[in-house]
Amino acid sequence: MQSILLIDHGSRREEANYMMACMANLVQHLVGGTAVVRYAHMELSEPSIAQGFAACVEAGAGEVIAFPYMLSPGRHSTSDIPRLVGEAAAGFPGVTYRVVAAFGVHEHLADVVLSRTGIPRVRDLPDDADCCWDPAHSRGACGAACPAKALVSAR
Repeated sequence: MQSILLIDHGSRREEANYMMACMANLVQHLVGGTAVVRYAHMELSEPSIAQGFAACVEAGAGEVIAFPYMLSPGRHSTSDIPRLVGEAAAGFPGVTYRVVAAFGVHEHLADVVLSRTGIPRVRDLPDDADCCWDPAHSRGACGAACPAKALVSAR
């Protein structure tokens, strides 16, 4: 069975940490019984990444897909989290794992911005939904989380 491990930075504010439990519960609802969803904090709070990884395995996961619940492909999501997930996975040699890109640029995030600000969307997305939104049109400047990265790799 696959598992999604949502990982945020962690906070000294309990309500910020508890939000991850709520998000994990929401994602679990959306996937039903097709996957196990758990959460972890990189630091400052528990469950730790090691504890979250173990919870996925205890729930029957044979593959853990770690999702850095962060906006940008910064040091934590591209270096620290992959390292910590790898360390956690070492204790479970029969379990595969991968760390996917952080949120990055995504049309659904733009819709959340519009919803929270109360400003309506007046245009649809272009047919090429994986287009580059970089004002300089560099196609992939924002790293692994860039939706146009696949287009750059294909060339």
